[in-house]
Amino acid sequence: MRFKKLKYFNFRNISNGFIDTDSGNVVLEGVNGQGKTNILESVYILAYGSSFRTGNIREAISFGCSRMHIAAEVEDDGGQIRKVDYINEQGKRRILLDGKDVRDRKELVYSFPVIVFSHEDIDFLKGEPEYRRRFFDQTFSMYDPVYLDSLRKFKSILSQRNSAIKSGQHSLISLYDGRLADYGLEVMEKRRSGVESFNEIFPSIFRQISGLDRNIRIRYQPSWRDLSSTDEVLSYLDSTRERDINLQTTSSGVHRDRFTVVDDNGPFVQTGSTGQLRLASVLLRLAQARFFHQMTEKKPVLLIDDVLLELDSAKRASFLSMLDNYSQAFFTFLPEEKYFRARKEDIIEYVVEDGKVTEKA
Repeated sequence: MRFKKLKYFNFRNISNGFIDTDSGNVVLEGVNGQGKTNILESVYILAYGSSFRTGNIREAISFGCSRMHIAAEVEDDGGQIRKVDYINEQGKRRILLDGKDVRDRKELVYSFPVIVFSHEDIDFLKGEPEYRRRFFDQTFSMYDPVYLDSLRKFKSILSQRNSAIKSGQHSLISLYDGRLADYGLEVMEKRRSGVESFNEIFPSIFRQISGLDRNIRIRYQPSWRDLSSTDEVLSYLDSTRERDINLQTTSSGVHRDRFTVVDDNGPFVQTGSTGQLRLASVLLRLAQARFFHQMTEKKPVLLIDDVLLELDSAKRASFLSMLDNYSQAFFTFLPEEKYFRARKEDIIEYVVEDGKVTEKA
C-alpha cells in the first residue's frame, strides 16, 4: 500500500495544492514549526477519520477559513488506485472512499493501516492507564474486526448502564448486565491472547536496540481477573451494584483493565531511566507494526514524527536498521540530520518551510 499523492485545501498552514508521495520513503525536513507534522497528521486523518494531535478536528482548518478538504490517491496491495477524501465544513465532517460516503470509520482502518510514532507516545509509559488501553485497543482492532465490534458494543452498553445509574433508574441496571458481561468477556479473552502474542515481539526488540538484558514485557491485569463465565460476572456485578450506585458509575469491567510495561523489578516507569522510557515508547510502536504484519501478512504505512531526537546516535541507527515490514514510511527530520547510514533508493526528500513543500535539491 502506498499514498501516491496528497491534496490540500485550507489544512493548517500547508499550502493548497498537491504533494507527490509516490515513494517507499518520504522524508520531510525542516526546522520546528514549519508544517512537517501537519503532513503526517493529514495522512493519519485520511486513514482513521480522526487526528492523533487533537480531539477537535476544526483546529486543523486554516485560520480564518470555514472549510477544509484533504484527499489522497492510494495504491492498495492489489495495485488498485483508491481515493479518500476528508472534508470539514462549518464543523460538519464528511468522508468519502472512492466517491462514496463512509458511514463507519472502520472502512478506513481496514483499507489503510497506518501507525504513527509520536512524541506523545511517552504517555504509554508515564501516563494514565487509559493511554495504554487505547494503544492496545488500536493494536488489536487493526487486524480483528470482531474485537472492534465487541469493544464498541461493550462501550455502548456501559454508557446505557451508567446513564441508568445516574438517572436513578436502578431497575434497568440488571437488564444491561448480561450483555455487558458477554461483550466484556469477549474483549478480555482477546486482550489476553493478544498480549501473549505481543510479548513474543516486544521484549526481544527492546533487548536488541537497548543493549540491556532486561526482561521487559507487557502485563495485562483484567478488572474481572478471576471471572471466566457470564454467570460469574453477573454474580459479581450484582454484589457490587450498591457500590456502583454510590460511585455513580460502573466500577468494574474491561474499561478498567490495566496494561503495564514491567520488568523483573516491577513497573518499568519506576525502574527505567528517562532515556529508557523514551526508547521503550518508540519500540512499542515498532512492535505494533511488526505485530500487525505478523497477524495479517500486510505491511502498514508508518508515520515517524521526530521521535528519534532523544535517542543517542547508536540507538537511532539501530532502530532505523530494524525498521522493516512497512509498505511506506513518512519521516520528519531537522535540517542536516543524519538519518540513514546509506542512501535509500526508493526515497523522496522534501524541505518544509512555512507550510511550503519543495523537493530537496
